[in-house]
Parts: sequence; C-alpha cells; structure tokens
Amino acid sequence: MYPIKRHEKRWMDKAKLQIHKLCQQSAQQILNEFRPDYMIAIAGGGYIPARILRTFLKRPGAKNIPIQAIGLVLYEDHCSGSGEVAGKEVVRTQWLDFSTLSPEGLIGKRILIVDEVDDSRRTLHYAVTELGKDISAQAEKMGREEETVFGVFVVHNKDKEKVCELPGEVMQSRYWAGETTGDQWICYPWEATDIDDHEGLATAQENIAG
Repeated sequence: MYPIKRHEKRWMDKAKLQIHKLCQQSAQQILNEFRPDYMIAIAGGGYIPARILRTFLKRPGAKNIPIQAIGLVLYEDHCSGSGEVAGKEVVRTQWLDFSTLSPEGLIGKRILIVDEVDDSRRTLHYAVTELGKDISAQAEKMGREEETVFGVFVVHNKDKEKVCELPGEVMQSRYWAGETTGDQWICYPWEATDIDDHEGLATAQENIAG
C-alpha cells in the first residue's frame, strides 16, 4: 500500500505513461493547427516532452523536427542561506547560438516552445518575448521580412492567476496544454530519485482519482 495521503491536496506524482499519452494526444491537434518547423525546449523540464512530441509530429516522408534548447531558471531577487529560491527573476543559463544555425535560421519559421508546466507563466513569457526580439534582430541584420510565428506546448497548465501573459495571438490559437490541473506541486518522473517508488505513487493516485 503506497502512502499517498500526504500527496492528495498539494502534491501530484505524474507517471511516465501519463505524460507520454498527454503528449501523444496533443500532437495531432498541434499538427492540424500549427505544423511547427522547429521546437525549442526549455531546460530541463521541456527536454523529454519535446522528444516525445517529435515522434508524433513527424509526417510521412518528412524529416524530424529539429529541437533546440534554452535554459531558464526562476530566482528570487535575493539569496537565502540555502541558495537561490525559485520565484521572481528569470535568469538565462543557456541560449541559442545563432551562428551555428542553418543559413535561414529561425527567421520566418513556425516555432513551438515546449516546457513541462505553465505555473506563473514568467518563464514562458520570457522565452517568447526574448526569442522574438533576438530573431527580429537577426532578420533586420539580414534584411529579411518573413514573420516568425510562436506556439507554446506545456504538459500541464496550472489553473491559477498568472503573473505574466503571453501574446493574445498565442493564447487564442497557438497554446496547447496536455492537461489543466489545480495549483499543486507536480513531481515528474525525470525528477525522481527512486523511479519505482515514484511510478507506484503516480499509479495509486491515478486509481483513486479515477
């Protein structure tokens, strides 16, 4: 018997199979409505969802969709004795190197930004805004005028008031969430130190919820 009581209200464990299916179910809708040319995964939670999505977004006879990565971390404005605390300030830990991209780069492409969860929306807002600025600067430098279009996929969207907003055109037709949840802490399998225990908890919680 798994000790799930401590998880019921404030904590959810998500199983590998659940996440795989959420990505699979969303992929067809993304293909029908967006057909991305590139995916940009936000490290580290966006890596695995992006890779799963790529399998289901591949069209017969077409190449796999390239995946790029950026690293963003939320920090408080101050540091506590135990180190930085997740919160207010978005800090880049990894960014695109435009010099290594193909000659046409990301200009004029349909780009899907992928992350595990939409919590406060600070990170997604930063990614869309700053990538848009950088790609526009590259386009101006090269004398190009094609429009670059962004979409967003998250495995889970927390149903809560957001600190930041995404552009209206993204939210209206280019935002996909595998599942909407309450404002609970979500523990993903790639964060688990004991995957067997994690999967057992996730399955037990799913059975009770079902």
